[in-house]
Amino acid sequence: MIRRLPLLFALTSISAAQPLLLEHARVFDGSRVVSNASVLVEGGVIRAVGPNISRPAGAIVIDATGKTLLPGLIDSHTHTLGLDPLKQAPIFGVTTDLDMFTQPQLATSLKNQKRDGKLADYADLRSSGFLATAPGGHGTEYGMPVPTLTKPEEAQAWVDARIAEGSDYIKAVLDDALEYGSPRPTPTLSKETLKALAEAAHKRGKLIVVHIGTLQQAQDAIEAGADGLAHLFVGAHSSADFGKLAASHHIFVVPTLTVLQTICGTPFDAELAEDSHLKPYLPPAEAAMMKRGFQTSAKISCDGAYEAVRQLNAAHVPILAGTDVGNPGTTQGASMHGEMELLVRAGLTPTEALRAATSAPAAAFHLDDRGRIAPGKRADLVLVNGDPTADIRATRDIATVWLGGQEIDRTAWKSMVEKQIEDQAKKKASPPPAGSESGWIADFEEAPASQPKARFGAGWSGSTDQIAGGKSVAKLEVVAGGAEGSKGALQVSGEVMPGFAYPWSGAMFSPGAAPMAPANLSSKKSIQFWAKGDGQTYRVMVFATRLGFQPATQTFVAGPEWKQFTMPIAGFNGVDGSDLMAIIWAAGPKTGPFSLLLDNVRLQ
Repeated sequence: MIRRLPLLFALTSISAAQPLLLEHARVFDGSRVVSNASVLVEGGVIRAVGPNISRPAGAIVIDATGKTLLPGLIDSHTHTLGLDPLKQAPIFGVTTDLDMFTQPQLATSLKNQKRDGKLADYADLRSSGFLATAPGGHGTEYGMPVPTLTKPEEAQAWVDARIAEGSDYIKAVLDDALEYGSPRPTPTLSKETLKALAEAAHKRGKLIVVHIGTLQQAQDAIEAGADGLAHLFVGAHSSADFGKLAASHHIFVVPTLTVLQTICGTPFDAELAEDSHLKPYLPPAEAAMMKRGFQTSAKISCDGAYEAVRQLNAAHVPILAGTDVGNPGTTQGASMHGEMELLVRAGLTPTEALRAATSAPAAAFHLDDRGRIAPGKRADLVLVNGDPTADIRATRDIATVWLGGQEIDRTAWKSMVEKQIEDQAKKKASPPPAGSESGWIADFEEAPASQPKARFGAGWSGSTDQIAGGKSVAKLEVVAGGAEGSKGALQVSGEVMPGFAYPWSGAMFSPGAAPMAPANLSSKKSIQFWAKGDGQTYRVMVFATRLGFQPATQTFVAGPEWKQFTMPIAGFNGVDGSDLMAIIWAAGPKTGPFSLLLDNVRLQ
């Protein structure tokens, strides 16, 4: 018996065990567009594609008139930090993640669970595991032990160790961070060591993908034997022959325009987070992450990257869509829709951008079972309303997603997001902490050498990056002589130590009943305090439930004389104070000793 179901009902009832037939669809098969086609799925595999397919007995039939069927999207540059991102990715049509640096034990565990059928509705994962970098180089700052190398002779052993850990390909770093305004170069691999790594990877049949930051580093990586670039470069210009150089070496490029835009101070995903088709599926913490940006000390241009994309496309260099998700300004799945639009803005046609997100990465990374809609391929499919081959923004209007022939329950995910938003609204309606009415947090009038007291909440404590594997230290002590002639102040001193991505050390105030417990302080609109110190730039870091555990920051300079500072709470990435978890006054990321005095801290 054949059942034709209304699409809304079909999206909540299809089982991978039942044949699925989509009729009258516009099909982008990974390369070209086929009008008015049918696609038959059985056993998680595409069995037939064509104009007239017989309806199997017991099949679920979906009329896809006016809709477009796409291969599952492949994000060619992600960072996988746990299970949750891989569950979110398919909600937005991303069915395969190509991870470019994570702990190999985590990647192996995720892949094994996926293989055993335990994570059927999670995106498929491929990973480089650890990346190849110099001691103290990029990748060593995240609080996890990373095996490094310093000379070409170490390359083969390093590559072999990664393969033994389960790496699917090799990722290497050629980047000294000077292009981002760093006052001193970050250690990085030499071109000779990178060449040795490329030879070692190729000897074992593995691709090598290289992280770069400048045009020169990109050219060096290509000449050293890279199979692909994990980013394009920042800067105002590209060289006139960059596209031809890349084409002559038969490489592929993952531009990651999404994260480059964020570095250049023009975060695109902040707009994307408000898109009416995506917003209902974005957890509040992820929407907040999309609105964040990098803090750099230099004014950086992305014009050279856009120029390079145009050159690469003209030279027929494979361009792969990747977001570098895991960084500020990104989120799993949703950011891919922004990346495709940015590729179109850079000069690709919508069809070329779709190819960059489907068949191009499948071909580049030898994922022969996916990336196309063709008989024998995995039934990773995305059905969207409208025609993204005419308007790339139509990819955002998703009707349904299938992963290995199994429908992803987007309705349940949307309900979960709605519940989180409702919970936030309840927090905003909850009573403020007892004792917070005046807004005063502390004036530090207690006896010198004592521990600081707060007028409400869980009070003061030291806060350092040690909670994330760092080594920084902090000491809090009340001292005599405060601002405006008062008796006392809080002295915060210690040392910010290298070895973590965003090292910090400072003093934390927790407004809730326990450290990091949220409190409703939405009636307060600003943080006010007096400070003086050693002339360094310090950060006020605000933690809120909606931010996840990624703080929003504002900076101030503590000079030799007392100065009052007032910072709008909304200036911390739109935080409204209703779910405030902590406020930290911290030194960092600049390393070294510090000494800061605080006084008369209040909320207004």
